[in-house]
Amino acid sequence: LLILYFLDRRYVGIFPSITKPFKRMRQISKLRTTISLNPNDVSSKFDLARSLAERKKYREAKDLLLQIEDRYEQSAEYWVELGHVNLKLGALEEGEAQMLRGLEINRKARYGQPYLWLAETFRHTNHDKALQYVTQYQEIQSSSSEAYYLAGSMYKALGRSEDAKRAFEESTAVYRSLPKYKKRQERGWALRSFFAKMK
Repeated sequence: LLILYFLDRRYVGIFPSITKPFKRMRQISKLRTTISLNPNDVSSKFDLARSLAERKKYREAKDLLLQIEDRYEQSAEYWVELGHVNLKLGALEEGEAQMLRGLEINRKARYGQPYLWLAETFRHTNHDKALQYVTQYQEIQSSSSEAYYLAGSMYKALGRSEDAKRAFEESTAVYRSLPKYKKRQERGWALRSFFAKMK
């Protein structure tokens, strides 16, 4: 199993990294130390908020983000992050508005990932809105195997089986067309799509 894991991490990339959580914890500890020494370091506060959100500590992340709002008012990344945290905390209307504010500043913020976060948020309560956000994501990531896999997964969750199958097929087709240096990055998503369309 260890050999399989290391081969996957080297050549494919389907299995999650076992070292990433530890790296994130070290990063959080380092940022906390930096902020304790310099409470006015807004950049470190923003980085810490992001890292905390990745560890699902959304309340603490939100508190930090609100402390630095005046310094990041024109930042797409800031509004997207704050919106994401609020969505996770259940403040859907507020979170959606903040995320859309960030995307209005820069439609390609976080490589379009916020559109998928929004689609995931509304997939059980508003199918039309969820599909709209999936479409907007695909417009940004039209040459990404990952994008089509994620879109296919969303279509599947929404009960759109044919659309899901087409998206998975497009994911593998995009992978085949990629230059060699890019295939390593996208290989895991192409494999996920291959198996997903067989289900």
